Amino acid sequence: MARTAPPPAAPASPGRPAPAGWRLELRRALEVAALVGLVVTQPMLDVLGRSPDFFLFHRARQRDVLLLVALIAVLPTLPVALLGAVSRLAGRAVRAAVHTGLVGLLIAALAVQVGRHVTPLRGVPLLLVAALAGAAGAAAHRRWRAPARVLRLAAVGPPVFVLLFLFASPASAVVLPRGEGGAAGQAGPGAHPPIVMIVLDEFPLQSLLGPDGKVDAGRYPHFAELAGGATWYRNATGVSGWTPYALPAMLTGRYPTKGVAPHYSQYPDNLFTVLGGLYDVRAEESITRLCPPSRCEQPSTPEQGLGVLVRESGKLLRQVTAPVDSRIDPEESYREKTAAEAGLDAAEPVPDDPKFRFDSLDDNQPARFTSFLAGLRPTARPTLHFLHLLMPHAPWAFLPSGARYDAPEDLPNDGAGWVDLARARHLAQLGYTDRLIGETLRTLRASGLYDKALVVVTADHGVSFRQDWQGRGMGAIEHAADQVAWVPMFVKEPGQRTGRVDDRNWQHVDLLPTVADYAHVRIPWRVEGRSARQAPRDPADKRFYDRPGEPVTITGGVPAPLPPVPVHPLVGTEAGGRAVGGGGSATVANLAAFRDVRASDGELPALVWGTVPASVPDGTLLAVAVNGRIGAVVPVVPADAGGRRFAALLPDDRLYRVGKNQLDVFRVGPGDTLRRLTLS
Repeated sequence: MARTAPPPAAPASPGRPAPAGWRLELRRALEVAALVGLVVTQPMLDVLGRSPDFFLFHRARQRDVLLLVALIAVLPTLPVALLGAVSRLAGRAVRAAVHTGLVGLLIAALAVQVGRHVTPLRGVPLLLVAALAGAAGAAAHRRWRAPARVLRLAAVGPPVFVLLFLFASPASAVVLPRGEGGAAGQAGPGAHPPIVMIVLDEFPLQSLLGPDGKVDAGRYPHFAELAGGATWYRNATGVSGWTPYALPAMLTGRYPTKGVAPHYSQYPDNLFTVLGGLYDVRAEESITRLCPPSRCEQPSTPEQGLGVLVRESGKLLRQVTAPVDSRIDPEESYREKTAAEAGLDAAEPVPDDPKFRFDSLDDNQPARFTSFLAGLRPTARPTLHFLHLLMPHAPWAFLPSGARYDAPEDLPNDGAGWVDLARARHLAQLGYTDRLIGETLRTLRASGLYDKALVVVTADHGVSFRQDWQGRGMGAIEHAADQVAWVPMFVKEPGQRTGRVDDRNWQHVDLLPTVADYAHVRIPWRVEGRSARQAPRDPADKRFYDRPGEPVTITGGVPAPLPPVPVHPLVGTEAGGRAVGGGGSATVANLAAFRDVRASDGELPALVWGTVPASVPDGTLLAVAVNGRIGAVVPVVPADAGGRRFAALLPDDRLYRVGKNQLDVFRVGPGDTLRRLTLS
């Protein structure tokens, strides 16, 4: 019987023999896994590995972090592999073409990331170059064996990236902590008073000052109240613009030397351990975990779980794969959850105040602050009450009254017009922070702790609102150190009733020695700070660290107050019969929010943003009015990626009423004439 000839095999690529089917599929899977690892796994785990504060802020449990890492390492490969498997049903030729196409797309995605880091190209030009790179890579992969072999070797990458994250990155200390350690202090002679310490965040001293250089009591009455009974160290500076470096320096008394996680396994000797043998410790930390579990009562606010980690990681993935630079500051995901969002009851009812015009403003206070207030009670043993609160830190979302407002994530914070808006939003949130300080002082007095306690209120660092140098990076430090480094620093001694000012050269490594001195506890390790009860340090030069181990010398004394933000004479006036039509048109993104303002929500449409057509010249002033009263006058700024935009903050909640509100936007002309724009 004649032997039947086998069917012809699919042609192999030139110069490449055709392997068995399963072996070919394995090779293709390895190539895809390698490219997905380079496009997704490596950049994601690299950023997250250098951001232990991300996991600490979201109070991630070990299992949540491990699940997130597994998802990042495995999940992105699955849809690509599934597409390849489905394409096999259409035949070998289609399967080969689909695989080549996937390789090209992944190479193009990788080229976007590489190009954004090594070239000035952005947007469409970068996408075009990446597409060419993808096409060339696909052709090379189809034509020669060497690229495929390199990719298969690179498939070892994802497991290596995971191991580096777990065992070598700064975040490894959070995921796999190695021991607690920590030396306890020795009690000395003298009383051990209760200690109440509040560390605020991103809070320049200059924001607090009035024109006379004193605390602006009109805008911030409760900070003025605090200063009236405490010692104000006006020449106090933080040691870094980054909380993961700044706060450990404050609580260890040592300057930052290494870029490690702000975690008890990396900083075993700190305020919590030195007091822990003598004091009960109630610590509400935010993006640090310096208090070891053996020394601290666990916070009552709930952990946020895997869901929030996945959601925020998704935002990060969009940023690392986009062909444009992100305008979104990753730290702006660190938003304090309100008491209502966390499902907590208010620790104390907010006192009657006519400015509290909305029913749920009590619920708007941060959950971490609510828990802190609830613990301010006299105890049999000395107690440290510690709170690190991300206020008035961005994202700015609160008015001085406590009402919240929404804002788009991509509003710039720098550039003409934008930096002024950023500072206005910061000052509004500082007004709300002042209210929280007032609640703290009221609770301390009501509980009887105020006179007995050592009360410390400060901030870890400031932030620059100087145009072209906004932020806390090295450029801001070089051009606006007075805003980045100098911070409020108030210490009320037990029994102190009269305020005083001390202009010694305070650096934040002095905080731990000062607190230990008042607590009559000896620190069992060498510190680089100096207690404020000792003679002032000399010389006056200050050390600041943009990077650990790389000190920068900054000079100067107490910064002068910033010039007041000019207020346009139209603000606060009625538009009335002065307004005429014919101003053109504008689009307001949140126009619908004015149709139904609900008192019970505790939210106001206090930030108005939108776009104007090209017929409205750059620099044109726009007056924004609610219910006929002008609340802000802002310029039209030059076009950016978001278009020809404008944005205005309307912080006076007396502008609004329950129910429907009328929003108007006017072009301001010569003699402050008003021409109404048609809004859509």
